[in-house]
Amino acid sequence: MKIMKFGGTSVGKPQRMHEVARLITTDREEKIVVLSAVSGTTNALVAISQQLATGDRAEARRLIDALEEQYRAFVPELVQTDAARAKAGAILDEHFDFLQIILRISWSEALNKDILAQGELLSTKLFSTCLDEQGIRHALLPALDFMRIDAHEEPQVDVIRELLSAQLRAHEGTPLFVTQGFICRNARGEVDNLKRGGSDYSASLIAAAIRADVCEIWTDISGMHNNDPRVVDRTVPIEQLSFDEAAELAYFGAKILHPASIWPAQQYNIPVRLLNTMEPAAAGTLIAQEAAAPGAKAIAAKDGITAVNIKSSRMLLAYGFLRRVFEVFEKHRTSIDMITTSEVAVSVTIDNASALAQIQDELAALGTVSVDGGQTIISIVGHEIASDASLLHRIFQCLEGVEIRMVSYGGSLHNISLLVAADKKKEVLQRLNKGVFDL
Repeated sequence: MKIMKFGGTSVGKPQRMHEVARLITTDREEKIVVLSAVSGTTNALVAISQQLATGDRAEARRLIDALEEQYRAFVPELVQTDAARAKAGAILDEHFDFLQIILRISWSEALNKDILAQGELLSTKLFSTCLDEQGIRHALLPALDFMRIDAHEEPQVDVIRELLSAQLRAHEGTPLFVTQGFICRNARGEVDNLKRGGSDYSASLIAAAIRADVCEIWTDISGMHNNDPRVVDRTVPIEQLSFDEAAELAYFGAKILHPASIWPAQQYNIPVRLLNTMEPAAAGTLIAQEAAAPGAKAIAAKDGITAVNIKSSRMLLAYGFLRRVFEVFEKHRTSIDMITTSEVAVSVTIDNASALAQIQDELAALGTVSVDGGQTIISIVGHEIASDASLLHRIFQCLEGVEIRMVSYGGSLHNISLLVAADKKKEVLQRLNKGVFDL
């Protein structure tokens, strides 16, 4: 069985949904189609929830009405028959009635999760209606019936497998299934989600749960490129990456793939293909167990980085100092990306500064603390590149004159990372594109 995930831009317009319907029926292979919300919907729902949280119900109502107007205009282009339009209209009534009802309910985090779930519920139900009109045999599988996370917000693959397998058996002989990405139920049975980018994660988890033959991630770009095409003019698509290479790129800023979506596929050795809905004939990128070849494959940039520096003469030969530093970050559930140490100082980077004030206060007991905001991590990723001395030479040669705040080298064979000021990001990416790839 094949898993095919389509992102928000792939279903963002009626004609795009029609194209998805064509793509998923080009062969007779059994498949599960995972859909994101229509592009722009999740942002609109976040804004509605935020207005409710601040008590501005009038603004929340205005945003709900504006979103409903967009969907009311969407339906006539999506389906043509009176029966299909009536069914689609009833779907809109159901979900926008819910959004109107919440205007009279006190905001809570649980309600917020219910609000955010409406996007995927709408897109899949409307897409199912479109398939029905075209006579395409399929079944709509509610993700809330099988997608589960535990009390630590970790997916329960074994539970997902058990519940999803029961759903598939109930529709034995059905060649095509449609389900929602992103949404799930938590340990309390409440509606929850897999966080932003979670539709990729959903697809990978489903692929792992049913041991799919392949997991296809369809977006609006032809696979992963060797650099950020929004910043660098000359980029090329990558034919094949290993899971390790892809995981490094996803974590360090490659926007085409959600970082969490790699491990389920990797754990069960399920190939992942990154494909383009707008150019379905393009080869895209294959992510598999083995790297296609050694050497640098791509460069990624992770923005919004803060460097935290702790200096203390007491560090010298002090057992347990780093443990105490890490415990502060662990206490505040803040992950560390990069770390460098000397005999009297340690510097780390974080991408979540929400608990920075508390972290600084607690680290002050260990030494002098300083913070540098507005940083970017630039990562050069490729198979065993840390053992390539000539590559390291080329990297620093092409960046001569650029202030590099930190370097991470040797922690991973597949990654060399540099910390630079955010306003140097474009220059660094362009220089590296020339120095590393000669583009």
